[in-house]
Parts: sequence; C-alpha cells; structure tokens
Amino acid sequence: MLNNAVIMGRLVADPELRTTGSGISVSSFTVAVDRRYNRQGEERQTDFIDIIAWRQTAEFVCKYFRKGSMIAVQGYIQTRMYEDKNGNKRKAVEIVADNVSFCGSKAESGTGSYTRDAGYPAAQPAPSYSTADEGDFKEIPEDDLPF
Repeated sequence: MLNNAVIMGRLVADPELRTTGSGISVSSFTVAVDRRYNRQGEERQTDFIDIIAWRQTAEFVCKYFRKGSMIAVQGYIQTRMYEDKNGNKRKAVEIVADNVSFCGSKAESGTGSYTRDAGYPAAQPAPSYSTADEGDFKEIPEDDLPF
C-alpha cells in the first residue's frame, strides 16, 4: 500500500503551536494550492488543504513560517471522524506532515527544511555556477575525463 502526499503552496494564516495534555507539540494549518490546470476564460482554481504537524516539525513550522509563506509539505493523508457542536458526524481529511521545506526566495522565508527523522535544518547548498566564483571549481585535465 502507498499513502504519500506532496504539496506546495502558501500558508493562509500564521500557524499556531499547541500542546497536548501529555506535552506533545502540535500545529494545524492550511495551505492554499493552485490547481495545475484551468479552463480558458475561467479563473484559476485553488484548493485549501489542511495539514497537521507534530513534535519538532510543528515547532519548526511555527518558528519559521508566517501567513503567505511558500511551503512544501511531504507526508501522508489521514482521515478521521468527529462530532461537531450540533452532534453531527463529520469527516476530516488532512495531510500529516513528515517533512516541510521553504520554497520561496531567501528574502521571503529564509533557507532550510525540517525532516521529522533528522531533526535539524538542511545543510546549505553547494556552490553553483550562478553563485560561485572561479576559485570554487577545479579544472579537470582532458586525460582524466571518463569519456
């Protein structure tokens, strides 16, 4: 069986950190995700997807993300039943976040990501042609090339 969800969108509100009775951090938030397609002459459609994050992932989201921040979420889909205030049975569908990452520009949101298993922000990216100077790369002699 496979249950994996990956989305990227913008937070519709600031995430809030709560704590369970046993002291576990939890945060629930909503991400607005544009649909890939739209019919000609119609406005682009947006889905609002509920996310729940636990423990260090919840703390990371609440510390570094704000309303409007671009976020990528990887996790799994969970459904649960509950009773509303009027006693009606309801069904909630949400993504439980295993991994969250920044997706916007540095100025917009900073850099890094949090993986539930790793517990720390990701390392800075290696130099690239767009950000490096000549000293960051070593010339390879032609006789050392593998082709």
